Amino acid sequence: MAAEQSTIDPMHQFQIDSLAGSLSGNPFAFTNSALWMMIVLGAILVFMIGGMKRELVPGRWQLMVEGITGFISSLIDTNIGPEGRKYLPWVFTVFIFILFSNLMGMMPFGVLSPVAEYVPGVGLVSHPFTITSQFTITGVLAIISFSIVLIVGFWKHGFHFFSLFIPHGTPKVLLPLIFLIELLSFLVRPFSLALRLFVAMIAGHILVKVFGSFVVSGLSSDGPMGWGVALLSFVFIAGVSALELLVCAIQAYVFALLTSLYINDAENLH
Repeated sequence: MAAEQSTIDPMHQFQIDSLAGSLSGNPFAFTNSALWMMIVLGAILVFMIGGMKRELVPGRWQLMVEGITGFISSLIDTNIGPEGRKYLPWVFTVFIFILFSNLMGMMPFGVLSPVAEYVPGVGLVSHPFTITSQFTITGVLAIISFSIVLIVGFWKHGFHFFSLFIPHGTPKVLLPLIFLIELLSFLVRPFSLALRLFVAMIAGHILVKVFGSFVVSGLSSDGPMGWGVALLSFVFIAGVSALELLVCAIQAYVFALLTSLYINDAENLH
């Protein structure tokens, strides 16, 4: 028992646990993932309402909201053109949702719940749940983006949409092979879009948790060596956390950017 309690499981933070209802055969169980999704949506709602006051002299909050909306609008205009304005709601939604989900998962606090993790020497600890560390969440976002691409492509161009998979100047003898390669790369897009965000979030959180276990183990041991390991691990945690904050914004931007580029392919058939 002592050996089991002396280790910290870095994967426990990604575990889906039920807060109300049973997970076995019950599709309506309320989980920690659903709880944090509601928290993220609530934070986005407060952020948007607080920044939409339309004051004559904009405050900092309004400037932040207008800055983000202007940034996404510029992204759409650059990558899609004037026709892209109708896709602004989705691209902005996916950007702000991923950004807030990533940042909320980095916050140094947790919502008290019946589900917590035992940390040796500390006790029960409740920490934030990063919903973008779940492939089901990132997968749904990618599928919606990919569905928009398919619907727009076939709705606007019909079967001519398949010309997207035949680059200009391709020799006729290579058309079947090039078509299959381009089609395969196109079908892989939603998987890579979801996997990129999922891997980036889960990898950073695992690193923080592993170095955190080194801190706890170092402080629990006797001698200056343990304290040195704990101090060095704490420095690594600070560095990884700073990098993670940057990754949170970059991954939201990359997801929005690739979504706009994919929509541009369907809209303009480059």
